[in-house]
Amino acid sequence: MSNSYRLSIAHINDTHSNFEPTQVKFSLLEQGQTYQLSTRSGGYARLGYQINQARQQAKQQQKPFLFLHGGDSFQGTLYFREFQGQANSHLLNLLSPDAMVLGNHEIDAGNSPVKAFLNRIEFPLLAGNMDLSHEDETKQSKLRDHPQLLDYCVKDQIAKPLIKPFYDTHMAIIGITLDQMPLIARPDPDTLFVNAIETTKRTIAALHKQGIKHIIVLSHLGLDQDKELAEKVDGISAIIGGHSHTLQGQFADIGLSDMPYGETVNNTPIFHAGKYAETLGLVELTLDENGRVSHFDGDNFFMLDDTIDVTCDNEANIAEPLKIALCQKLAQHKNMLGSQQDDNIDAVIASQYRPALIALENQILAHIPKDFVHTRLPSKHFPHGSEIAPWVSRSMFKATQPHEPKLDFALHNAGGVRQSLNKGQLSVADVLGRILPFELPLVTYQIQGMYIVEMLESAINAATNNGVIGTGAGSFPYPYGIRYSYDGKQASGQRIVNIEVYQQEQWQPLHPEQLYIGVSSAYTASGREGYDAILKAIWQQPIANKTLPEAFIDFVNQYGYKIGQQQILNINYISHR
Repeated sequence: MSNSYRLSIAHINDTHSNFEPTQVKFSLLEQGQTYQLSTRSGGYARLGYQINQARQQAKQQQKPFLFLHGGDSFQGTLYFREFQGQANSHLLNLLSPDAMVLGNHEIDAGNSPVKAFLNRIEFPLLAGNMDLSHEDETKQSKLRDHPQLLDYCVKDQIAKPLIKPFYDTHMAIIGITLDQMPLIARPDPDTLFVNAIETTKRTIAALHKQGIKHIIVLSHLGLDQDKELAEKVDGISAIIGGHSHTLQGQFADIGLSDMPYGETVNNTPIFHAGKYAETLGLVELTLDENGRVSHFDGDNFFMLDDTIDVTCDNEANIAEPLKIALCQKLAQHKNMLGSQQDDNIDAVIASQYRPALIALENQILAHIPKDFVHTRLPSKHFPHGSEIAPWVSRSMFKATQPHEPKLDFALHNAGGVRQSLNKGQLSVADVLGRILPFELPLVTYQIQGMYIVEMLESAINAATNNGVIGTGAGSFPYPYGIRYSYDGKQASGQRIVNIEVYQQEQWQPLHPEQLYIGVSSAYTASGREGYDAILKAIWQQPIANKTLPEAFIDFVNQYGYKIGQQQILNINYISHR
């Protein structure tokens, strides 16, 4: 009779310094009317409580338990801006993960912040395809041979695995991150990233030779690349992933995603848990003696506030009994947990980190009259994509005009905007901590029209995996001063089917040979995530003392009223492919 093994896993990913509960919105249909329910979910104190509950339950049932982080703990909120990773390591230590995989935002500012993080954490950081063999031995930010890092073993050409006892055998956890890392982050030049698929293949083969067949891949590749990994590599028991901010699960009845939790490819289930510490993934696996998952049971769960605000589209008054009924219906949903929290973690946040943020929250910029949804890609519900990213581009344009009067356009990538713009008071803290947390300088450049076309198509191809290995939806371009149509069914190089530039107070065709002046963030101007054509610019010039969030803050101070009165529709996204 073959052996059967059970394993409980709790998992999170792309938490981005959201230590406190995050605003979330749901919708419920009741008697033909759609109602919006707004509340807060998650945060580290609630995660701590729920993870500990799952850990204790597994212990009582005598099952092994893992708590795994799918990468991108850094960036995202004022907590990171103020404490530069110190709070991240401290609070993650309190959650006691078994492992975390290196995300691209951990290495946004080079290797030094990773070194500081490694020096503080009490759990292993996995980066099994990060090759440090060429690292400068004399530099202070040297990562090679750090005791908390499991990187690439050049001698064996495999990922260094984390090995754990597992019943009468052993289990391996390997961390695989984006091999396109230099395109979307800023690792030191002496830090290389080896092919994710080939590294995983070799590592699994080596583990099988050791008799280890129960293998978890902790991945920061995004859902699409996780599927490709599972399809091309046999022998992975399960993938715990991150990077694409994917909320797996059946949430259509509350107005969110509708997809399988644990989508299975080549007998390998893949698990993602959304973003921003809003949700917690909890799953129990049943594995056979060969490491294959024969059954799993689990889902993603929100951890909601006790207070829920209810509104409807026609702004009619909602009877109190109906409000109560809707709130109860949401709270009783199978994917909802309560607001129970770990009081120790809550006290640490409140006493050691929260005071530094209060002053910024009291600096109000404007009143926003309606919600502006940020979605990275155009969709059925948002055919022109993000409602806030074009305003960010417009703010860049306005901030740059005094420095460059001949400016023609601004261009920003979807991933540079992190959250939606909610109705109500907008504070400095909201901009710096939630919406535009990356303090990127603005860069002007002069470029031929043909390369603008090339840049737009390449960025969209990368965002949609249309004929290329994509870098994630964050590369999708949102302009101001340019409008374009993209048809993904056309041949590569011909997908921008119409493009115009706003000059002399009218829209005019963009000419391939003509020179235009644009502004983008320093991140985009460096040619990452499909924007490599921007490197063909005649010149680039940073704008002194002006960052992306500062430009938006200045714009809101002067023109905030316009955000509620106008909508910028510069994109016609005809087809994915």
